[in-house]
Amino acid sequence: MLSIEQRIAQDIAAKPDQVRSAVELLDGGATVPFIARYRKEATGGLDDTQLRLLEERLRYLRELEERRGAILASIDEQGKMTDALKNDILSADTKARLEDLYLPYKPKRRTKAQIAREAGLEPLATGLRDDPTQSPDALAASFVDAEKGVADVRAALDGARAILMESIAEDAGLLGELRDWLWDKGQIRAKVVEGKENEGAKFRDYFDHMEPIGKIPSHRLLALMRARNEGVIELELSPALDLEQGHVEGEGRVAAHSGIVDRGRAADAWLRETVRLTWRVKLHLHLTLDLFGRVREGAEDEAIRVFGDNLKDLMLAAPAGAKSVMGLDPGIRTGVKVAVVDATGKLLATDTIYPHEPRRQWNESLAALARLCQKHGVDLIAIGNGTASRETDKLAGELIKGLAKTHPDHKLSKVVVSEAGASVYSASETAAKEFPDLDVSLRGAVSIARRLQDPLAELVKIEPKAIGVGQYQHDVNQVKLARALDAKVEDCVNAVGVDVNTASAALLSRVAGLSASVAENVVKHRDANGPFANRKALLKVPRLGDKAFEQCAGFLRVPNGDNPLDISAVHPEAYPVVERIIAQCGREVRSIIGDITFLRGLKAEQYTDETFGVPTVRDILKELEKPGRDPRPEFVAPSFAEGVEDLKDLRPGMVLEGRVTNVAAFGAFVDIGVHQDGLVHVSALSHTFVKDPRDAVKAGDIVKVKVMEVDLPRQRIGLSMRLDDEPGQQARGARPAGGNEAPRGGQRDNRGPRPGGGAPKPAPAPSNSAFADAFSKALKR
Repeated sequence: MLSIEQRIAQDIAAKPDQVRSAVELLDGGATVPFIARYRKEATGGLDDTQLRLLEERLRYLRELEERRGAILASIDEQGKMTDALKNDILSADTKARLEDLYLPYKPKRRTKAQIAREAGLEPLATGLRDDPTQSPDALAASFVDAEKGVADVRAALDGARAILMESIAEDAGLLGELRDWLWDKGQIRAKVVEGKENEGAKFRDYFDHMEPIGKIPSHRLLALMRARNEGVIELELSPALDLEQGHVEGEGRVAAHSGIVDRGRAADAWLRETVRLTWRVKLHLHLTLDLFGRVREGAEDEAIRVFGDNLKDLMLAAPAGAKSVMGLDPGIRTGVKVAVVDATGKLLATDTIYPHEPRRQWNESLAALARLCQKHGVDLIAIGNGTASRETDKLAGELIKGLAKTHPDHKLSKVVVSEAGASVYSASETAAKEFPDLDVSLRGAVSIARRLQDPLAELVKIEPKAIGVGQYQHDVNQVKLARALDAKVEDCVNAVGVDVNTASAALLSRVAGLSASVAENVVKHRDANGPFANRKALLKVPRLGDKAFEQCAGFLRVPNGDNPLDISAVHPEAYPVVERIIAQCGREVRSIIGDITFLRGLKAEQYTDETFGVPTVRDILKELEKPGRDPRPEFVAPSFAEGVEDLKDLRPGMVLEGRVTNVAAFGAFVDIGVHQDGLVHVSALSHTFVKDPRDAVKAGDIVKVKVMEVDLPRQRIGLSMRLDDEPGQQARGARPAGGNEAPRGGQRDNRGPRPGGGAPKPAPAPSNSAFADAFSKALKR
C-alpha cells in the first residue's frame, strides 16, 4: 500500500520528497503562507494552492489511518480477525471501503438476524442457500421450537431470511460493486410533494426532474437538497432511467454475486424473494443514503471552493487608498447613517439624516452632508448597497453637483459598495472595542467608509461566512466552510502584507504565525512604546518568540524604519543575501532598491549558498525592484444608469454597467443598481466557450451587460455580457429561462443568516415512504 506522502503526491501532482518536506514543516508549526513564500527550496516550489490541498488531504488520510487502527483493534478484540480480512483492511484506500469491511463486525443493536441466530436458525438459512433442492417448509419444520421463540414454520423461514439478508447486505465486495454501478448509472429523481406547488414555486424547475447522480453539478444538487429539506420535493435514487427495470437489474446483480440462480428448484422461489427484499429493503436504501452523502460532500466541497474564490476576489479588490471618506449606510424610516473617516481610517464625525420617507428632509440632508464634506475635506462618498441605496445614491449625486457649483476646487465622487457583513461587524466584539461609545447603527457606516479605503483591512474584522459571497453557504458543512474561508483570508492578508504600525489587531491576527492574543499584544506594545522602528523590535512584544517571528516577519512591513529592507517582503533571515549583493557592487541598500536595470542584470546563481537557493534569490531580486508593491488592482468605480433604480425600471435590451458581486458554478451575479443582482448565465459570459465562470469574471469586476429578461414575480433578472444577444432569443448553449438551475434570487439570498436564523429544517417525510423516513433521519443526523 502506498504511504500517505505517496498518495498525496499523486493527488497534487508533486513528488513524494516534496510532500514529505511540506508535511515536516507543517508538523513543525510552519504556516502555509510561510512555506509557500520562504521554503521553496525545501518543497520544490509548491504553491499555496497545492499546499492547501496537501493540508486537506493530509487531514483526511490521517483520519483514515486513525479509523483503520480502531477497526483493526475492534475486530481483534472480537477474536474474528483473519489474515485475508486484515490485508483487505490494510489496503482499503477510502473511508467508504473501510466501513464496508467493518460493517459485519460493527457493534450494533440486536437485529432480527441476531435474534434468529440465537434461536438456532442459521443452519436453516445456510442449508437452503447451499442446497436449493430442499423444500423450505419441510426443512423449516425441524427448527420450530416455541421455547426459542420459533412458533411455526413461517417464523422459522422469516428468521432464516433475516440471516441471509443481513449476510448478503454486509458483503463488502457486493457493496463496492453496487456502489460503483449506481454511481455510474444511477439517476436522481425529484418529484414535487402533492399540495406544495404554490408554496415551493421557487423550486418549480425541479418539480419533475431527473439527472445522473455522477454528473449533477454542485449547485443543482444543493438546490435539490434545499428543496427536499423545505418539504417541497421528494428525492430518490433510481438505478436506471426506468425505475422498475433498474430494480430488476439490481436484484440480478445481488443474485449473481451471491451465487443464487433460479432453476425451478424447491427453494429457488424463496431465495429469489430473499434477494428481492435484500435489494429493495436493505441495499438500495443503504446505498442511496451513502451515495447521496457522497455527492452532497462533493457538491459542498465545490460550493466551498466557489465561496473561497469569491471571498479572495472581494478581499483583494482594489483599495481607494488614503483618502478621506464619508460612509452612508442607507435606510428609509430609520434614516441614513453617516460616518466620516480620515485618510488613515480614524473616525472624525457621525450623523443621521432623514431624506426619505416618512420625513422627506431632502434639502436639510444635503446641507448636513455638505457641511461635513467641507469641514473634513471628504474625497469620496461610500454608499452601502442595501435598502434605499439608489435613493441615497441620488442624494449623493445632487450633493456632488451642488458642491461643484459652490466649491469648484473640491473634487468629490461617489461609489456604491457592498455592505455585506456590515451589520454583523456593527454588533461584534471587535466593533465594540473600537467604538465602545458609538451607537451600533452608526458603526455600520464606519465599516462602509473604511472598506472603500481598504477592503482587506476592513473585511478581516468580519466572520468570513457573514460576508456572503457564497453559493448555498447555509447548506454546507459549516466546520469545513469556516476552515476553508479562514485559510483563504490568511492567504489574502499575507499576499498583500501588513503595515505593522497601522494595522488593527484583527488584521494582524491573520498574519502567519500571529495568534489573536499576540496580535493584541503587538497593538498594545505599539500604543505604549510608539511605532516599531524595525522588524527586530517585534521580538520585544510579549509572547512573540523566535518561532512566531520566523513565521510573521516577512509579511509585516515597517515603512520609514531603520532598515529599508523592512518595507519589503524579503525575510530578515535572507538579509545576508542582500548584504552579499551590496558587498559585491559597493553600493548602499537604499541606492539599489528600485534600480530595475541593475537588479535585472544580476545572476541569482552568484548569490546562493547552502541555505538560500536560486528560487529564493530570484524572489529577493524581484522584490527589491518594487519593495512592498501592492498586488491589488487600481481602483475603478462603476457608474449606474440614471433613472434605473428598481426592477420595474428595467427593460429587455438595456445595456448597463455594473459590478460583479458573486461568481457561482453556473454564472455570475451582477449588481446593476436595482436592489437585486442579475444573473449572467455561464453561456452568456463570452462568445467563446467558458467552462469555469471565474475564467471570465471575478467578484469586483466592472462589466457591461444587456438585460435579457425581467421576471418581476420571482424577482429575477437575466443578463448577458454578449452585447449582441437579443432578448427573446436563447443564447447558444444556454438553458431556457427558468431551466434547471439554482434559484436565481441573486446575491441577497446569500448575505448573512436567513430570516428566522439558521439553515432550513428538514421537512417531515411522508409516512408511507420508508426511504423518505430514513433519508429525513439521515439529514437530521
